[in-house]
Amino acid sequence: MDAHLHFPQSHAIDAYGGGSLMAWLDSAIFPAESRLERRELAEVMALSFVSRRAAAGTTAAMVVGSAFPAAQDALVEAHLKAGLRLVTGRGIQTVGPVSAAALLTSEDDAIALSRAEIERWHGADTDPTVPASRALVQIALVPRFSPSVTPATLRALGELYDEVRADGVYFHTHLNEDASGEIAAVREGFGVERYLDTYDGRMPGGASPSLLGRRSVMAHGVHCRDDELARLAETGTSIAHCPLSQRFLGTGTMPWRRTLEAGVTIALGTDIGAGDKWHIPTVAAGAYRSHVSDERDPVALGPADLLFAATLGGARALDQEEVFGNLDVGKEADFVLVDPRREQSLDLALEGGERSPDAHVAERQELFTLLMGMTEHTIRGTYVRGRRVTPA
Repeated sequence: MDAHLHFPQSHAIDAYGGGSLMAWLDSAIFPAESRLERRELAEVMALSFVSRRAAAGTTAAMVVGSAFPAAQDALVEAHLKAGLRLVTGRGIQTVGPVSAAALLTSEDDAIALSRAEIERWHGADTDPTVPASRALVQIALVPRFSPSVTPATLRALGELYDEVRADGVYFHTHLNEDASGEIAAVREGFGVERYLDTYDGRMPGGASPSLLGRRSVMAHGVHCRDDELARLAETGTSIAHCPLSQRFLGTGTMPWRRTLEAGVTIALGTDIGAGDKWHIPTVAAGAYRSHVSDERDPVALGPADLLFAATLGGARALDQEEVFGNLDVGKEADFVLVDPRREQSLDLALEGGERSPDAHVAERQELFTLLMGMTEHTIRGTYVRGRRVTPA
């Protein structure tokens, strides 16, 4: 389960923008995302996106979508044809620099387009006997992050979310990613004490509906305060942890132990395109390396921690833990078939590596070896609801 990646950035992986998150967005990402205004390009990218997901073994994903409705239609249609789980929403942006001009809408249009996307696609693959909240394709409200919208936009999104929350619509955005400019811009621009307040209906001018909840996922959470983590836990809001993109952008390392001890669910995300790897076990391996060397709070994550964050933790973040995420009896059969023999070094490590005489310790060692050494090449098939995914 990939808890955070960007469809319109999937052909801009590792784009150089220099020095900071905000500079990277301005010089590299906004222009790249603007290209999807061309429907024919969006259709090609949607097919490529689905193929890469299937090849990487990602059965479910929470995807930041394009600003352009036609591109979103292409993305959803490609997923429905392939049979992959998708939670997505058009990227909402009502303010921004000149480089983002093509991505901007008025606040009224932002709400109207989001409402139309929900009405068209949320649960579109289900029949009336199945709730939309259990469909393969579901929709989220996705403002890029607070600096890309205004207080009025967030209030209007809160009011819309109040209307559609009961239908299982999601909320997805970024939170506390970069301490070098993003957080200060939010606090100054919105007049709030905490970044999280902008999503929690706690801005100057009066309370508005909160966007937090069991179906809300915040990407990154690198620089959360303790009271922000407490509020995330209180509302059941999850964090999508993206260690590879955090290293690429130099934004820091999410405090794993402090986040988990606060009671917040952690799921793993590739964050394509600041992240450059589509394969969630590669992200898990990156998480181990990031946290064992974290000077603020080093922790050697165990294989069970990593496996959970890559599978059931992701399903929990999507509030679908009882539907998929492991192989418990009664759940839908989402799984990946792995053949270690396709990767000689992994096969040799599993077959010939030193093993503890303690069976439990040996099992943990084998799982850790698998997670650290598995590659896309070892994947023989990706299955959702027991059906092999076969993208065009």
